[in-house]
This record gives sequence, structure tokens and C-alpha cells, in this order.
Amino acid sequence: MPIKISDNLPAAKILESENVFVMTENRAMHQDIRPLKIVILNLMPNKVETETQLLRLLGNSPLQVDIDLMQTATHTSRNTTKEHLLEFYQTFDQLQTRLYDGMIITGAPVENLDFQEVDYWDELCVIMDWSRTHVYSTLHICWGAQAGLFHHHGIPKHPLPTKMSGIFRHRPLDPNHPLLRGFDEYFYMPHSRYTSIEAEDIENKPGLQLLALSETAGVAIVSTRDARQVFVTGHCEYDRYTLAVEYHRDVLRGIHPSLPQSYFPGDNPEAVPPMVWRSHANLLFSNWLNYFVYQQTPYNLETLHT
Repeated sequence: MPIKISDNLPAAKILESENVFVMTENRAMHQDIRPLKIVILNLMPNKVETETQLLRLLGNSPLQVDIDLMQTATHTSRNTTKEHLLEFYQTFDQLQTRLYDGMIITGAPVENLDFQEVDYWDELCVIMDWSRTHVYSTLHICWGAQAGLFHHHGIPKHPLPTKMSGIFRHRPLDPNHPLLRGFDEYFYMPHSRYTSIEAEDIENKPGLQLLALSETAGVAIVSTRDARQVFVTGHCEYDRYTLAVEYHRDVLRGIHPSLPQSYFPGDNPEAVPPMVWRSHANLLFSNWLNYFVYQQTPYNLETLHT
């Protein structure tokens, strides 16, 4: 089944060219089923790119998914046109009365700031509190995962000596957990961040479960025991060239970045990087949608309040 998106969203043409089943709002009006309702709080600078990456993964499912896109009201995006935001995005004030089966909170390039220094932090805290009563399961990504772990569970982030960038091998710690069902003994995921979460901090919280770990990149996937909150510290949604674009951008800025680890063949920044994380990215999103959004969410979302 497809994802349902706005008729003119740029991601629609890209995904249709990849044979990802998307359904426009006009066509969906004639469907007589109860689709899953997902809201994406997109904090990334290039919102169109992130939309496409997330919708590609959400569309690889037998479930019909209705998508709402949310932006912050207290921060103005400089990398996405006002026209795009006005046409396809809504603020929390416009969406706060709605109920959702699932929510995704993306990363953001602000991890070198203290949480309270982020200009939309207060608004984000309100949204995260709202998610506990208006969303069944929330998937937090990268900085969004760090923000969620700090706000909900008091777990701090720690600065790294250099940027963690590259493709890293991870090990599932509980292969029988539904979120990891079908995973190989090792899987790969991109990381792109300046801060980390300590495994010991997770293990000291009885309400949290550490699900996947990397010897190099550290904590990868964390969940509450009921999977109402899932935290992924990497970027499994990234495209083949996303890390390359970030690397060349930082070179032009004079930051002198290190090459992403295990990414460019022969450490040649002009070479085409192999995409070795796609299958597990699809599996992670499919498992989250199936086991923790579709199978557990109440049919009547009004019962989330009870």
C-alpha cells in the first residue's frame, strides 16, 4: 500500500520514478480504509531532501500511511523556500489537536550547542510532551534522538573529539526484539554527528533498552520498554551521496573535515560510495511501522487520551 502525500510535493515524482507507491490526496479520497497517520517534524536544513529520504522508507510497506509535515514556528529555515513551507508544512499550533499513530522527529545540525541554546528548544519540548498523549509511537533520529533522550529521560550528550562521520558496523543486542526482527548479526548505518550518548547512561535507566551498538560509533538504537519511544542515533535514511555532500560542503567552508570512515572506496572522495545500509534501513522502518505503529496503536486514536 502507498504513502499518501500532497499532490504537488516534489518527492512524489522522485519516488514514483523509483517505483515507490505513492498516492496523492485526490486519489486517496476514494479509498475506504483506515490509514496510519504519521507526522514528521522536519528539523533538517534541506527539508525537501529529508522528506524524500523518509518517505522512500515509509513507502516500502504494505500499509497505507497518511503523512503530515510539521515545521517549528520559532525558527525560520534558510535552506528551504517559503513557498514550499507554506504549501506543504504546518506548525504545531495548526496540528496540536490531531492524533497520530506515529511521529518522526529528525536530526538537526545543532549538536554543538547545549540543548537550551537551540532557538526552538522550548517549542520542541512542548511538542515532545504533546507526543506522549497524542502519538502512539515516536521515532527520534540523530540529534532528535539525543534531544528526546535528554528531555524524556535526563540522558546527556557528550562532545566527541572529532566528528563521527562514515558508515559503521553495528551489532543487534536483542535479535528477538520486534524492532530488529530479520536483522543480520551485523548491520551498517551512516553516522554524522559531533556528540554521542554513553551506553552506561542507557543501561542505568530501567525504562530504556539498548538494542544495537557499534564498537566505533557507540549507541545506535534505543527503545523504551513499550516502544512508544524509539531513538536512532545514526542516519539510516541517508542516500548514497548524503555524506559526500556534507564532506565536500565542509571542505568548501574551510573546516578541513576528515574523510567519512569506510565510505569512499580507497578513501577517494571522488569515487562512488557503495550503499551498504539500504536493506536494514528499510527493515528498521518496516518493523517500526508494523510492530509498534500498526499492530499496537488503537484503532480509535481518541483512546490515546485515556
